[in-house]
Amino acid sequence: MESIIFKEDQIPDVARQLIDAAPSRTWAIYGAMGAGKTTLIKALIQALGSEERTGSPTFGLVNEYADANGLPLAFHFDFYRLEIPEEVLDIGFEEYLQSETWIFMEWPEKIGAYLPEERWELQIEVIDSNTRKISVKKSET
Repeated sequence: MESIIFKEDQIPDVARQLIDAAPSRTWAIYGAMGAGKTTLIKALIQALGSEERTGSPTFGLVNEYADANGLPLAFHFDFYRLEIPEEVLDIGFEEYLQSETWIFMEWPEKIGAYLPEERWELQIEVIDSNTRKISVKKSET
């Protein structure tokens, strides 16, 4: 899978397609402000089966979502407000990475060397107000 161009109403289908093709449970999601990173992550978490209300963890850095049985399903990180990469250590980021849980990271470029080597990278580009392009690749670091 190299890239997908889609309209806003296709996001749930694209999320399911991405989950099914994922070579890793750890995702780094790049894109400009307003490109749709949070919207995509919400759809991904729903595609995984969570019925919880999703939202951006901008102020808390991480939100945790559970499956129907209450077990951890996904962690959604938003690193936009980080001042220095070392701040991820204060929230126990390394422990999150050791879990068997899905991990979705917005603004992963803000954590520098703490970005996990094993990850799937998604780049979201705005085509127009209703159309996005997602380019995907497995990390090669």
